Formats: sequence, structure tokens, C-alpha cells
Amino acid sequence: MTKRDLVVKIAHETPFATQNEVAEIVQKTLDYISEELIAGNTIELRKFGVFEIKIRKSRKGRNPNQPENEVVIPERAVVKFRAGKELKDAVEKLNPADFND
Repeated sequence: MTKRDLVVKIAHETPFATQNEVAEIVQKTLDYISEELIAGNTIELRKFGVFEIKIRKSRKGRNPNQPENEVVIPERAVVKFRAGKELKDAVEKLNPADFND
């Protein structure tokens, strides 16, 4: 599902808002989430999950094509997502065979 698909779906279920209005709301929501994460804050969306910034330590890596050469991977910040209980429970009920190619 793309952001556009989400906008269309919400607009069809929301008779008082046009697709342009819904698109603006969705974009503003994503912008505010991004701004808070960049500021180092945690975003908790109840019943969905938590977005937070974690720092990955510096480590040594190897190029699979040239394993004799070690490369230092620098410390960096990454966004982590932890699913909320309701989302986690719903996903656990899925049949893995339905997702295999």
C-alpha cells in the first residue's frame, strides 16, 4: 500500500473530506512524526506501536566479494519500530504459508 492508496481509502470512507484534504492531513501527520523523531523524541501510537531513535554502535564489516578487507561501519542513528500488543497479536495469527512466493 502506498501513501496515495491510503489517502484514497480514507477519502472514500470519509464523506466530509476530499482526497486533497486527506492527502494534506496524512502528509502533515507524517511530517510531525518525522520532526519529533529527528528531535530525538519517541512516538507512541497506542494500539499500533512505538517509533524511536536508537544508536547503532560502530562495528567492523566485510565485503562478501572481498572478505579479506575489513571495513569500519561508523556509529549511526536508526529508526526502530516496535509493534503494539494489538498489532503484534493480529500478525501472530497470520498463516506464514500465505506469504511465501
